[in-house]
Amino acid sequence: MHQEHLLPDNPGSTLKTCQKNRPLDTKYKLVAVDLDDTLLSKDLRVTGRVREAVAAVRSAGVYFTVSTGRMYRSAARIAGELGIDIPLITYQGALVKNSLSGEVLVDKPLPLAYAREIITRVHQYGYHLNGYLDDRLLMERDDEEGRRYAAIAGVEAEVVGDLLEYLDHDPTKVLAIAKEYLVDELKAELDPIYKGKITVSKSKPHFLEFVHIEATKGNALAFLAAHFGIKREEVMAVGDGYNDLDMLDYAGLGVVVANARDEIKKYADYVTAAPYGDGVVEALERFVLV
Repeated sequence: MHQEHLLPDNPGSTLKTCQKNRPLDTKYKLVAVDLDDTLLSKDLRVTGRVREAVAAVRSAGVYFTVSTGRMYRSAARIAGELGIDIPLITYQGALVKNSLSGEVLVDKPLPLAYAREIITRVHQYGYHLNGYLDDRLLMERDDEEGRRYAAIAGVEAEVVGDLLEYLDHDPTKVLAIAKEYLVDELKAELDPIYKGKITVSKSKPHFLEFVHIEATKGNALAFLAAHFGIKREEVMAVGDGYNDLDMLDYAGLGVVVANARDEIKKYADYVTAAPYGDGVVEALERFVLV
């Protein structure tokens, strides 16, 4: 995170004064939205209302993209439903790739040496591990946690056995799955060890992700804005989770949907009254489609 916002404990669903002193009448030119628990419905669908709002935003000449921890292949499927034809921010920002042309703009894999260290440490606890190599979903074993993850992502997993033995070059990401209190304990253990070396982020309550030190949604969004010649104050970001915080902080307007946890809402410039995709539509209608 950059500088923290000093916001009220109960943001509500109204715009709040923040330290950036952002003008509220800014014409936003780039919108980046998280997928799971944000743009997607609770049952992981793109609703018709969301599809219509995104189409209207794009018709207005505003760039619209997704910013997700998902693998590119998973995000591209959803982007296709929305007609997005600009680069997607995927793998927490480790891979920024055009959904139409396939052009790779950012590719920051996790150094293999660090990946091996992380895998070795997680093996001590026996937690489920995913590896991501060349946009393939790799799992050490076929278990309920892995099957559930693959179903959510809409991607077929490859069961490859010990990732220490299988990985032969830098993976894009490594992800551990465990109960939330165990994820919190693991993060607390590893944060001081890998501070300044790799990015360790809790994307969802049960997911702990390990990526390149520069692979964050905020960094990727800043890159994309510069790529299009768009100023920071002309960027709007929408999210719900811990891994969205630096993206929300970078953006000219950081929006958090109503279903997010209270500790995430404290970092928002605007908290929607509606949850999930309806919250995204609310924010688009209030700040972009005006």
